[in-house]
Amino acid sequence: MELSNVLTTGAVRVLGQLTSKKRLFQELGDIAAQAYGLNASVVVDGLQERESLGPTGVGHGIALPHARLEDLQKIVGVFVRLEKPLDYDSVDRQPVDLIFGLFAPKDSGVDHLKALALVSRTMRDPAICAKLRANTDPAKLHAILTEARAAQPA
Repeated sequence: MELSNVLTTGAVRVLGQLTSKKRLFQELGDIAAQAYGLNASVVVDGLQERESLGPTGVGHGIALPHARLEDLQKIVGVFVRLEKPLDYDSVDRQPVDLIFGLFAPKDSGVDHLKALALVSRTMRDPAICAKLRANTDPAKLHAILTEARAAQPA
């Protein structure tokens, strides 16, 4: 599995200032709706349900919100870079500015975990994060993410 199979160019955005995690989830839902034809409110509900189990802020300014959704045919992703970091209740209590949302079919099983592991490995790479933070062009951000791990197996 490669990020290029999960993340389309149209699902990468740079956003200014958001005021809450709820507002971020609404943005992720809107982007997923535009890029993949998903129901935005179903995406938001899925993210909030998963977040109620524990925060998906993994530290170092990174959040990996994810959800399993009904009526989804394949695993898809949304990436957002925030110009102003958002308080997210992360494990290290630091605000987040790099958010990779991942959405999988309800019955995706191990594929969902493999995709989440791939995203996590990619986002843990300090060099990749530095490049993401240094760019504001969504096409460039997409290229950084999809080229980062293309040669490595999931």
